[in-house]
Amino acid sequence: MSARRRRMRDGGETVTFDFAPMVDIVLLLLIFFFLTSSLGARQTALPLDLPRASSAVKESPALPIVSVDPAGKVYLNGEATPLTSLGARLRPLAQASGGVVGLRADEKGQYGTVVEVMDEIRRAGGTRLALGTRLPAASGATP
Repeated sequence: MSARRRRMRDGGETVTFDFAPMVDIVLLLLIFFFLTSSLGARQTALPLDLPRASSAVKESPALPIVSVDPAGKVYLNGEATPLTSLGARLRPLAQASGGVVGLRADEKGQYGTVVEVMDEIRRAGGTRLALGTRLPAASGATP
């Protein structure tokens, strides 16, 4: 019986497994996940305490986002922007998004600055505002 086993081993072809295509696929998946995870981080780059709302809609990645922090500092897509140059920088982005501009402002922020930002958005061609909010707490507690 041992001679029969030897013949099968000696006469059969050796089976090999090529790891190169599998490594390529794993690297492509890794790159894909790195890219998609960094795109989602853009929306929450500023630590803002957004007001609560009972309904919320997810923001589109192509939507220009203007943020106002509690100190009244203005950001366009996560990049600090002076209020005086906000309109010029926002104009091409607002045209590309069809006039829709996202506005995220801290709940305890400066109301006057938010109104000035809204005026600049309107002057830059923003016809519709998508206001950033967060869902209420699941425990039913009032904010």
